[in-house]
Amino acid sequence: MTKIVVVDDESLLVDVLAFALEDEGYEVALAYHGKMALELILESPPALVITDFMMPLMTGLELAQDLKARPEYQDLPIILVSGAQGALARRHPELFARVFDKPYSLPDLLAQVQELAGPA
Repeated sequence: MTKIVVVDDESLLVDVLAFALEDEGYEVALAYHGKMALELILESPPALVITDFMMPLMTGLELAQDLKARPEYQDLPIILVSGAQGALARRHPELFARVFDKPYSLPDLLAQVQELAGPA
């Protein structure tokens, strides 16, 4: 089963996205800030990361920078979903495979998940 890590400090958004991904057949690991996500990813690498930008302890940008600095994670696709920082993230195509502005279309996001991570 294809594993995806979902990172957001808004638990309702994490739950909705996790439910949609699990409904598609993906295995989902949840994190509520970047440091928690980094620990999950280093422990068990996923096929894809979906992260918010603004979070406590470690932002989505900092998470992406940390992962991409590690040779074994340079090819890990990261989707950023953000309410306010989409323009900043789009200036870093080396970090983010896709950027979605909140509120985003769930069907569009799921289509990109399948494109980047492959089928569940």
